[in-house]
Amino acid sequence: MEPFVLRQEDANDALLMLQSWCADEGITAGFTTRHASNTALHVGDDPDSVIANRKQIAQMLGWSFEVWTCAEQVHGNDVKVIAREDVGSGRYDRDSAIQNTDALVTNLPDVLLAMFYADCVPLYFYDPHTQSLGLAHAGWKGTVADIASRTVGKMTEAFGAEPANVRAAIGPSIGGCCYEVDEAVLRHVRPVVNTLFEDGEKASAERIVMPARDGRARLDLKLLNRHLMIKAGILPSNIEMTLWCTGCRKDLLFSHRMENGNTGRMMSWLGRKTR
Repeated sequence: MEPFVLRQEDANDALLMLQSWCADEGITAGFTTRHASNTALHVGDDPDSVIANRKQIAQMLGWSFEVWTCAEQVHGNDVKVIAREDVGSGRYDRDSAIQNTDALVTNLPDVLLAMFYADCVPLYFYDPHTQSLGLAHAGWKGTVADIASRTVGKMTEAFGAEPANVRAAIGPSIGGCCYEVDEAVLRHVRPVVNTLFEDGEKASAERIVMPARDGRARLDLKLLNRHLMIKAGILPSNIEMTLWCTGCRKDLLFSHRMENGNTGRMMSWLGRKTR
């Protein structure tokens, strides 16, 4: 069953809700669409318009914009623990965002974690036992640097989360159907895949790296992140993975690759309200 369900009340209110998580009391999780307009400050749009878009999304979710908390993403694997003094970072400008960071974790209620995408993979983590949350941005660089396990590890270190209790979700991003890469990327990806399947599961490896034309390959980053989550100790039954592809659905989602870099950014969000 598709975990991210489209909720659309009007032309400007189209959100993909992580349905099973939103059923838990106080939890909100999901992904915006292009109908909610650009949410990032680094793509050249008027900053006031972007802030207005962000405020509108917060309002649609029923959250205060003052607790919107985000990072200045760099395609790395650094993870930041959000303390009370960090809440609200980056909501109005890039300078106040959590710098050089691609994953945020917290056990605080009433914090709305946010990250931005236009093909990269959003990763969601939730431990109901410690009430801790994690949100990560995984492009191919962050994926091969194993930001998935680093996020789980930080939740374990900071909050005592046990990987076997953690629920995870992999959100809308470019799929293996649309994401073709060359040797410059493959030489970094292959060692990771080979380590995951060193016992000779060739068929599993070939579902992640699928040969294409002229020495290139189609890369399934969503599936690769799923296996990295399992390696980190998350139970396969606790991982939900979307079928939404940003490359296939340009009518609904921004795609940096399919739109030649001239596009906006969508937002993943995750938060827990005080009960």
